[in-house]
Amino acid sequence: MIIHPYRQVPSNCFPNCIIDILIQKTLNINCPKFRRSVITDDPKYGAVETRLKEIITQVCDERGSDLIELETMPDHVHLLVGVDPQYGIHRLVKQIKGRSSRLLRDEFPRLRRRLPTLWTNSYFVATVGGAPLEIIKQYVANQRNV
Repeated sequence: MIIHPYRQVPSNCFPNCIIDILIQKTLNINCPKFRRSVITDDPKYGAVETRLKEIITQVCDERGSDLIELETMPDHVHLLVGVDPQYGIHRLVKQIKGRSSRLLRDEFPRLRRRLPTLWTNSYFVATVGGAPLEIIKQYVANQRNV
């Protein structure tokens, strides 16, 4: 049996074939509604950034996705994740946005007063393709310095 992080495939299913299971690594960028700077750890308002990172990590773990790199900015979030193509990046993004919006707006009432919804309806996704993973990780990690 071939062990894979997302599923197990019995080796006798394809006796004469080499099994190649694709893990899609994608870069995902999400923005709060109206691009407002609400993702901060400002002592006046609470630790929104820290809690958002916890929620994203929890959702990725539950969905069997590999969270490779995560960086938050005051007005957007960069994620580098490995997703099973059968599950789909769109489902993971929907889970992350839905749960984080609900929990953060419950825990931090100022977000409910300031924004009608936490996230915009859109998001950006790009597969990393043949680019070295270390370069992409470095790009995401250095977003605060840009």
